[in-house]
Amino acid sequence: MITLPRTPSLDLTSKRALVTGASSGIGLACAAALAEAGAHVTMVARGAERLEQACAAICDAGGTARAQAQALDIGDIAALRDLIATEGPFDVLVNAAGTARHSPALDTTEADFDAVAAVNIKAAYFAAQAVAQGLITAGRPGSIIQISSQMGHVGGIDRAVYCATKHAVEGMTKAMAMEWGSHGIRVNTICPTFILTPLTQATFENPERRAWVESKIKLGRVGTVEDVMGAVLYLASDASALVTGTALKVDGGWTAG
Repeated sequence: MITLPRTPSLDLTSKRALVTGASSGIGLACAAALAEAGAHVTMVARGAERLEQACAAICDAGGTARAQAQALDIGDIAALRDLIATEGPFDVLVNAAGTARHSPALDTTEADFDAVAAVNIKAAYFAAQAVAQGLITAGRPGSIIQISSQMGHVGGIDRAVYCATKHAVEGMTKAMAMEWGSHGIRVNTICPTFILTPLTQATFENPERRAWVESKIKLGRVGTVEDVMGAVLYLASDASALVTGTALKVDGGWTAG
């Protein structure tokens, strides 16, 4: 008699998740996906009003959806650490907060460089560190997910600073995965292509820029936040129990070419 293997569960009931950048776009989509799968989600973003609305929408969705809002600038590392120490330990971190100031490399200012690096590298680094420390202290495994970018694997015109920060996220993710693997903590990135959100609307309103983007995506369309939701649920759950130190590219084939 053959005993068939069972597909690992995507259920996150009893899990606690922290999602940064959770008031809109990819962050909100990730929070909604985790809550729908049963996790209790702590949603973090700077704008309190928008964050409260997003949190209420998830809670109003019913079922197992549960969420709470914590208005916070993740660039404030001390406040971020306090939140994680107080509300944690978190079984899942999805760091979706990010920023960009695109310009030709010759025009990059020190202020722009510092502003992008502070969020995309520094805050991402110390959010992961604080969540991992809480898990290690509690003796629990967990999943840390950085929302990186296809630009963490390729270059882009007018995106030298952004590319630099996302390449850095890819590197630190690999190193953290190596260090924390013995504690059962997995660390991975999700690397989306251009996703249609309020932050990217200006790019898509430029016909030439949109045509260039679509020409690079082998599937022939730009991404939506729904394209990221399945990826984050996979990496957060037991379905990816042996996956760490890797990049899940949700890029429509951009980097394949």
